[in-house]
Amino acid sequence: MSLFEAPDPSPPGGDRGRPLAERLRPVSLDEFVGQEHLLAAGKPLRTQIERDQLSSMILWGPPGVGKTTLARIIAHTTRCQFVPFSAVLSSIKDVKAVMADAQRMHRSGRRTVIFVDEIHRFNKAQQDAFLPYVEQGDIVLIGATTENPSFEVISALLSRCKVHVLRSLTAEEIVRILKRALADKERGLGNLVADVSDEMLMRMALFSNGDGRSALQTLETTVVAADGSPVTEEFLASVLERKIVRYDKSGEEHFNLVSALHKSVRSSDPDAALYWLARMLEGGEDRLYVLRRLVRMAFEDIGLADPRALEQATAALAAFRLIGEPEGDLVLAQVAVYLAMAPKSDSVYRAFAQVKQDVQQTITDPVPLHLRNAPTRLMKELGYGEGYQHAHQFEDAVTGMECLPEALRGRRYYLPTDRGIEKRIGERLEELRRKMKSRNAAPPPA
Repeated sequence: MSLFEAPDPSPPGGDRGRPLAERLRPVSLDEFVGQEHLLAAGKPLRTQIERDQLSSMILWGPPGVGKTTLARIIAHTTRCQFVPFSAVLSSIKDVKAVMADAQRMHRSGRRTVIFVDEIHRFNKAQQDAFLPYVEQGDIVLIGATTENPSFEVISALLSRCKVHVLRSLTAEEIVRILKRALADKERGLGNLVADVSDEMLMRMALFSNGDGRSALQTLETTVVAADGSPVTEEFLASVLERKIVRYDKSGEEHFNLVSALHKSVRSSDPDAALYWLARMLEGGEDRLYVLRRLVRMAFEDIGLADPRALEQATAALAAFRLIGEPEGDLVLAQVAVYLAMAPKSDSVYRAFAQVKQDVQQTITDPVPLHLRNAPTRLMKELGYGEGYQHAHQFEDAVTGMECLPEALRGRRYYLPTDRGIEKRIGERLEELRRKMKSRNAAPPPA
């Protein structure tokens, strides 16, 4: 492989035989859709590109969100030579040959952007080969990965790169891309007769699950197959080879299904929980959104009746990010069943709501003097820390000291249920309160 044989970023138009997603690649930041948190006006990455102040970076995000496209735009905007690498096909010999060419180019005043797709597939030796050239500034390395770079990129290389996290495209952003494809006569489908309603475009966007490339493939296949006929729900279902589930991620049905899932889990009905979960997933719901809701159920509806529920929910989040779709959907199903079958308690939820209400509706009392630290002589003279009872100086580490403000003394917020592990917590709490009462105002042991 030679640097001088490497292709430049593809120009617009070109071979009509190429896939629509390839033909429609944006060629400027203004054409790029999505990733506003990185590329909106004034955001650091956009500013860095526009000011031509490039540094090596890792683009981490799911498939079809524009990692390769963004790398090409960066190279084009900054007038750098663009050299793409495939981590699957390239060897250390290939890496070293291109690095040598890039080093010579750098000495002659020309910069090179080395783009490594699927950089997580490079082994340690291959990644090591980039290090000296990145460090010396001979190249600007842009790596793309769908995997967590903390685990897949060697620490030495990672420390020399800025990691930018790209998000899945929203359904609305994908619809914008699809409409552009239908209107573009040079690179898109504008020369074809296409009768596709906004509703069907939204269906395609939802089924793509944040993957712009997948949505464009679906659009191209559908328009060609329809051959000018209106694209109906039944026709789109036949193209997708799956039933279209009625689901609006941003409308009432979205909230209806979320509510049904949550209430099924709360009602300890695993069958209903699985059904509503499947309805959401088949409708194209963002899996991370569902996982966040499951985590919420774990601490809101199960709480201390089964503290492991929160562990299961957060572990499911990590497992799904590791595995991805479609296998990862089973992770969501497993945790939904676990949460549905777990004993339920909202005692912490209710206790904290009552605490917040008291904080808002009562006078803001000062912290009692005996609970304050006294790091200076003056603070000690003012009584800071006086009367404090250090729990470890008492039997069972239980004191009779009151820790609430004077106005709220004796207030009880946390009232455990008798369900699951919380029953034992409640028994422990009663035992503690009996001991506290008996030791109230008792002096610490000598």
